[in-house]
Amino acid sequence: MPKILKNASLKPHNTFGLEAAAAFLTTISSVEDLGELVNLPDFEEKQILVLGGGSNLLLTQDFDGMVIKNEIKGTHSVNETDEHIWLKVGGGEVWHDFVLNCVNQGYGGVENLSLIPGTVGAAPMQNIGAYGVEIKDVFDSLEAFNWKTGAIETFDNPTCGLGYRESIFKHSHKGKYFIVNVTFKLKKRPELNIEYGAIQTTLADMGITNPTIKDVSRAVIAIRQSKLPDPKEIGNSGSFFKNPVISKALFRKIQEKYDNVPSYPIDDENVKIPAGWMIEKAGWKGYRRGDIGVHKNQALVLVNYGNGSGLEIKKLSEEIIASVFENFGVNLQPEVNII
Repeated sequence: MPKILKNASLKPHNTFGLEAAAAFLTTISSVEDLGELVNLPDFEEKQILVLGGGSNLLLTQDFDGMVIKNEIKGTHSVNETDEHIWLKVGGGEVWHDFVLNCVNQGYGGVENLSLIPGTVGAAPMQNIGAYGVEIKDVFDSLEAFNWKTGAIETFDNPTCGLGYRESIFKHSHKGKYFIVNVTFKLKKRPELNIEYGAIQTTLADMGITNPTIKDVSRAVIAIRQSKLPDPKEIGNSGSFFKNPVISKALFRKIQEKYDNVPSYPIDDENVKIPAGWMIEKAGWKGYRRGDIGVHKNQALVLVNYGNGSGLEIKKLSEEIIASVFENFGVNLQPEVNII
């Protein structure tokens, strides 16, 4: 039977380092734990919040329900061909540890996603992505526990509705499932993706002319460490906002006001522009108010310097959204889950 703590602090369980309490807190390390949990008296009446690494979470209040930490571990091969290997990974595994494991074994496809915080189970929920790669590129399927029926259900790639930082688990299926494991299809003969961001420049600075996936991973780690604060030193949740996709007509209007607007083509009618660039142009980069602010090196990152509150960070994010809309006509959307 999983142990249940009452009135438990969530400060150690969110990378913003925000103080909040959960009415109930428990850790799940197996499917059997899940079965025992749902059979507890009054379980159906409790509001549920599933936690991985707490790296995509802004707590603005105490949680009057049950917080469930995913600690289901394990990685094993379930299929293999000359070209590919399929790895089934426990939802509670640390994402970056999984990436390094793949890189060390020569399995390609996730090296560009090095050093992204969080757990494997949270990865498809967010369709995490970085440097030209998203989970949907390597995601095969997942198994999830249905809170209502107690059954384990399988969801393949098309069923999950993976879009830009989106999936059915953030919308129609939100709060209805617990992701037990995720299966990835990886390449045994890796093809490098180094066209996006500063990867090529960083590899050149490292003196590497014929890179491997291990080199790409090292380059991505170096880039992220240069831009993003370590949550152990400054509380943050990484990128707070999504990079917006806008029409080319709106993009041309922005170009009339600003030179050299960075952009990435999406299709014939839309482009993606960096939210961090707009936030910086609107004057927010390095802004500080008391114990909260916008990081000095990356305007996309909101930070807690120690004793800030979730409500203060939420208010700051709303001010930034209004400012960016006023300056660019673009409506930013938070990437983090605000509780």
